[in-house]
Amino acid sequence: MFSRKPSPTPPQNPLQCKTKSETFSKTKETYNNITINQSIKLTLFISLFIASCFLLQPFKYSVTIKTTTTCNKSRKFYIYNLPSRFNLDLLKNCENLNIYTNMCPHVTHNGLGQPLSIPSWYATHQFLAEMIFHARLENHVCRTWDPNQAIIFYIPFYGGLYASSVFREPNQTLRDSLAVDLIDHIQSQPWFKRYNGKDHFISLGRTAWDFMRSQGGPHGANILLDLPPVKNMSVLTVERQPWHGKNQNGIPYPSYFHPKTKNEMLTWQNKMRQNDRPFLFSFIGGKRKGLEKAKVRDELVKQCGESTQCELVQCGGGNSKCHKPMEVLGVMMKSRFCLQAPGDSFTRRSTFDSIVAGCIPVFLSVHTAYTQYAWYLPEEKNTYSIYMDEEKVKGGVEKIEEVLMGISSEEVKRMREVVISLIPRISYAYPNVSDIGFSDAVDVALQGLSRHVRDTLEKP
Repeated sequence: MFSRKPSPTPPQNPLQCKTKSETFSKTKETYNNITINQSIKLTLFISLFIASCFLLQPFKYSVTIKTTTTCNKSRKFYIYNLPSRFNLDLLKNCENLNIYTNMCPHVTHNGLGQPLSIPSWYATHQFLAEMIFHARLENHVCRTWDPNQAIIFYIPFYGGLYASSVFREPNQTLRDSLAVDLIDHIQSQPWFKRYNGKDHFISLGRTAWDFMRSQGGPHGANILLDLPPVKNMSVLTVERQPWHGKNQNGIPYPSYFHPKTKNEMLTWQNKMRQNDRPFLFSFIGGKRKGLEKAKVRDELVKQCGESTQCELVQCGGGNSKCHKPMEVLGVMMKSRFCLQAPGDSFTRRSTFDSIVAGCIPVFLSVHTAYTQYAWYLPEEKNTYSIYMDEEKVKGGVEKIEEVLMGISSEEVKRMREVVISLIPRISYAYPNVSDIGFSDAVDVALQGLSRHVRDTLEKP
């Protein structure tokens, strides 16, 4: 199921986000090339706003963040030096990597995209986790250049970018060709042969569905994840296939914050604790046509629009306001709860945007987060999120405002603290920093991978 998710563009004033009566577009990926331009006045305003998050807020809470000064030997990894056609050469044709969006602005800065008005904030495209992962591992403290010392082996294939560049290719053999060539190349390597690939992994910036083509569909997908050698490997993807993805592990969609230091992270977390949140809940999204999910989204728009305690940013109509990072985060930062309805697929980048904004996510499908991100989110789902039955909401039986109003302020505060504590582990740190002082999304993945490889190889 090849889907389109929106491309971010540089910020507008997060305190002046158009809402309720004004509709914006939120296709899964924008149809027009995005021009990265900012007026001087806008830049100054946003700079002052976000600077206040970092410079004007005192520390009122002490936070313990696990550091990564040295490498645990069980996490040492080796990066294959692949032929460049499997990764960097793809970027040379960046304007044609996606039929909906010119990806050239987005693949800059190692996949972080265009910088926003404050250091460590970028207009990051949600489907570029594979590039960010690669860049982060290049300078990671656990990297070894000696494969004899490696516990795990990383294959830096930009599979998502390749998949999106050829998803309209009608010849399936041609559409699959680079993925097939990659696996042929890896299978010939002595380190792959040692354990038949059980200590190898790849990271993919698109959903697993885009690499698991069934007979007759979905349109645009290739067969990478169904190739037998890949089934022995670990696959990191922003959305795993819940039923047939035993070797797949969900990794966060990249949000916009890529801190360089522990202090930047602590400062942002404290800002999110102190932030005024006048809205009980908010929904940022648009309706869907021709999908079963459209019904629940229609109901969310309806209930939010009718509530005086909900901030609705309705997307649609050909405008890209919903793709502005600070428009989105500005609403979430003022909300206690953020509704997370499935879109064209189960998962949403918005889940991780809401966590970065300190907003408690409200899920309507277990596959939006609970079956996806076991390495990143607490097993006790009620400690950081609210779950509402999709069918009851869709039928209007369960009223969102009533459910959320029934949660005590003490419980909300406790849940928000858990959400804020998750920000480091779901964030992708700035790639060029080798020692950031806390465990980010890549560190968490390395921990999970090393544990998985150890358990797998110890089995008789």
